[in-house]
Amino acid sequence: MKPDIAITDKNLAAVSKALNECLADAHILYFKTRKFHWNVSGDNFMELHKLFETHYEAIQDAIDEIAERVSQMGGTAIGTTSEFASMSSLKESPGKNPANNLDMVKELMKDHEGIIKSLRSKIDDCEDKYKDKGTADFLTELIQHHEKMAWTLRRYFK
Repeated sequence: MKPDIAITDKNLAAVSKALNECLADAHILYFKTRKFHWNVSGDNFMELHKLFETHYEAIQDAIDEIAERVSQMGGTAIGTTSEFASMSSLKESPGKNPANNLDMVKELMKDHEGIIKSLRSKIDDCEDKYKDKGTADFLTELIQHHEKMAWTLRRYFK
């Protein structure tokens, strides 16, 4: 049954698409963060190993919340790696790892910042174009988590 929440079907579909894009970005970031968690070595190994674990656990929680929000809005959450790869704005590097730990940190930081920029646009669209203050609020909370994770990564640089 479709939601009857004073948002048009067209706008519900647009919101679901935007949320699925967030879901794709979250999955790619999750995969990369786990990969770096597994492959970090050398200086700051344990510190970064634990930091990456904290981050991927937070991203995993967000993934579930995003997928549930898609469903709440009458959509269907994507769920395959090919869908995540095709809908994500983030890029992967199969078979490659950054040259050193700080490059891992920098890559994840830039990915969080890219997601933050995308979320800002989606928040505005959800509130202004799609008249969905609930999803705008949901995405605002999500952006705050990405801002904090980006900040913790940014602190490794002067």
